Amino acid sequence: MKKLLILIVISTATLILVQSCARMGAPDGGWYDETPPRVVGAVPADRAFNVDNGKVRIYFSEFVKIENVQEKVVISPPQQEQPDIKAHGRYVEVKLKDTLKAHMTYTIDFSDAIVDNNEGNPLGSYTYSFSTDSLIDTLEVSGYVLNASDLEPVKGILVGLYPADTAEVKKDSCKNDSLPVFLRVSRADSRGHFVIRGVAPGNYTVGALQDVDGDYRFSNRGEVMAFSHDVISPSCFRDVRQDTIWADEVHVKDVLQVPYTHFMPDNVVLRSFEHISTDRYFIKSERKEPDNFTLYFTAPCEKEPLPQLKGLNFDAEDAFVIEASAKSDTITYWLKDTALVNTDTLQIEMRTFITDTLGVLSPSVDTLEILSKVPYAKRLKAQEKKMDEWREKIEKKIKKQERWKKEHPDEPEEPIDTVMPAQKMQVKYDVPSSLAPDQAIRITFPKPLVRFDSAAVHLYVEQDSLWYRSPFTLEKTGAREWEVYADWIPEAEYSFEIDTLAFEDIYGLQSEPYKSGLRVASLESFASLFVNVSGITTEGNIIIEMLDKGDKAVRSAVVEGKTAEFYYVQPGTYYLRAIIDRNKNGKWDTGEYFEDLQPEEVYYNPEPIECKAKWDLTRDWNLTALPLYKQKAAEITKQRADKEKTIQHRNAQRAAEKGIPEPVQQ
Repeated sequence: MKKLLILIVISTATLILVQSCARMGAPDGGWYDETPPRVVGAVPADRAFNVDNGKVRIYFSEFVKIENVQEKVVISPPQQEQPDIKAHGRYVEVKLKDTLKAHMTYTIDFSDAIVDNNEGNPLGSYTYSFSTDSLIDTLEVSGYVLNASDLEPVKGILVGLYPADTAEVKKDSCKNDSLPVFLRVSRADSRGHFVIRGVAPGNYTVGALQDVDGDYRFSNRGEVMAFSHDVISPSCFRDVRQDTIWADEVHVKDVLQVPYTHFMPDNVVLRSFEHISTDRYFIKSERKEPDNFTLYFTAPCEKEPLPQLKGLNFDAEDAFVIEASAKSDTITYWLKDTALVNTDTLQIEMRTFITDTLGVLSPSVDTLEILSKVPYAKRLKAQEKKMDEWREKIEKKIKKQERWKKEHPDEPEEPIDTVMPAQKMQVKYDVPSSLAPDQAIRITFPKPLVRFDSAAVHLYVEQDSLWYRSPFTLEKTGAREWEVYADWIPEAEYSFEIDTLAFEDIYGLQSEPYKSGLRVASLESFASLFVNVSGITTEGNIIIEMLDKGDKAVRSAVVEGKTAEFYYVQPGTYYLRAIIDRNKNGKWDTGEYFEDLQPEEVYYNPEPIECKAKWDLTRDWNLTALPLYKQKAAEITKQRADKEKTIQHRNAQRAAEKGIPEPVQQ
């Protein structure tokens, strides 16, 4: 009887469960939680007055977690000692370790860092604030931080306000205590956009800083920064914006007029830059190849551009061919003597000037041990292996010839060279098969030369089926680079030729003969582009660059009058960048904070330009018609905006798959 009763109970429970499931119609696994967390309270209360305790608890409707605290949560005024910010179940606790300042509004901007614990539903942008005074400051300042050289959004950079009367600093001093500290801060998002909240009425200037050392001031020349002397006075007014309600992806259901508080200014633009390093330190020595080594420094030296080297295990007198970079901060020493090339370790005493602790260039002496990356024994073994392989190849040829001779005793035999041929110089010739009328042929040598016979370089042009010498110009463009220029005739055939033994390097290697045909493209293969520039006046030059889809400059021209002219443009899609070359040195220059010098201005034209063969295009470009943060086209912007956190709406998909109504979640 007892067993029967248990069986009846189990059967009844099972039936009820089956019927219940049938009535609910819920898919396997149940419904997802798609309700974002809500703030249900805080201690002290949000926007509380006269707060004297730096411990804050914010309570939520469900369990929450905080993502990327260091990156997303920003506290104003900035805290010298790192606060504790942690999620504990249904509340988030913030412990400020700095002493609270009197008459100050504190804001804790969580951005979109708070999500629910299970499904990651975002709370959305959330800022908590309180005041240590009887009033709370609510004004805001917003804008964008862009990289000065290419207008890329600068993600994660710290942006702050200075009181206007402290923004001016002594430009002749680099001491940390002479520099202003941010009063209120924010952090730029992936679009470079920032919002500084909790601002009191007053006059301010704005700056930005990649704050490496966490002191909220520019104290390290290696820190990316931006500064401005423009004085702003935050304000607000009641405004109305339109919110569009969509019925679906195509149809608009309604357009609402939504009142809101409009804070100004909301379009501040800061252009961030890196300083040219003036502190000179020795970085490293490197010997990738046995025949040369390179010394790297952080900056050039005006007193003595090249270090003085003394060999400790060899005679350094006239031992090198020296190649220095344009700024002499990277110097390569080619070893003339093959005995030194075969020496695995070079011991050198280096005398140069290095920046001391006071920031002054002072004499310095270092002892260097420069090791070859590949030891001589290993190189010798590789050379012997190569020799053995060559001998084996020759022996096979000889045996093959002996067999052939037996079969053909009356035939003359082909001579076989039993001496391994000398190594030849591996010259790189960049000779396009189809050349534009304004292009050049480029010659690059692997090692320094002791002889360059220009008379052994020839250029011929075909006319009426006959070949004639064509005039050309040889120009040295680098330490081991030359270019060949000519008045190329469109559609003409050319032959570029180098005689044998035309070049010889410092190790006695000589060049082989070279010959390459090329054809100059017809004028109908190209487009022409003329850019009429307006919107800015400068005493310097304006450089217009044509950019490819990778934001790389492929052509450039200086504006003459008001127009930049581009001829022989390869068909394709391009974008335009303008550089205001204030010092007329032909390139973009960075800024210098202590000389009150902003980086040179850069502008982008967001419209793609389609250049087609045989087309002449003219574009009018007002450089300042759009604000800087709207100028760079998304197609060539490398810093992509982060995907906005949203509710996934997986219940709708699951309900559609099961053919049942979607539940209503509170």
